[in-house]
Amino acid sequence: MTEVPQWAVRGDWFDVCSCDIPCPCEFARPPTSNHCQGVLAYHVREGHYGDVPLDGLNLVALGEFEGNVWAGAQVSMALYLDDRADEAQQAALGAVFGGQAGGWPAKFAAMVGDSRGVEIAPVHVEVADDLSGWHAEVPGRVSAAGEALTGPTTPPGARVQLLNPPGSEVGPGQTATWGVATANRVSAENFTFAWEWGGRSSKHIPFDWSGPDT
Repeated sequence: MTEVPQWAVRGDWFDVCSCDIPCPCEFARPPTSNHCQGVLAYHVREGHYGDVPLDGLNLVALGEFEGNVWAGAQVSMALYLDDRADEAQQAALGAVFGGQAGGWPAKFAAMVGDSRGVEIAPVHVEVADDLSGWHAEVPGRVSAAGEALTGPTTPPGARVQLLNPPGSEVGPGQTATWGVATANRVSAENFTFAWEWGGRSSKHIPFDWSGPDT
């Protein structure tokens, strides 16, 4: 077995899903109507896998499940890796985000009972510095976007946030910024995923992971 080098990645994660706002999964509860379809987007601001740099690379995952994943429900998932990554970077991204390199992603990967594969594709992910909105695109396959949630009593420019969410997809001790999905369209024939939801839940959470576990 190949030894896993020291690695670290930090950056932005967001999702758009079919749940009502706020997504119950973030509170470690079953999804709305007990079923969820969503897009999970990752942008690595800074990262390395051994001596392989991962700065600026993106990934998009597609997920679908029934029941409470925090109580043992299994997820069907597929992954798009950034085609700007070279062969070594693709292998590193696959090891980290696929869970083989340990750390938090390994715990998250344990929830996946139906892995539908990995595809190399153009993956675009953008997150506004002020967290006013976020967007991800895999041309012809995935369009996912959200804007920061506001309301009658939200101060201008303020963000609606949840501290230490009990069901955070990127691990403990983070801050979730709530949004509303403006796009959640998937047409991924290779992975047999297809849906279109709008106006449902979205959220942004930063991630900061390292490994392997010691």
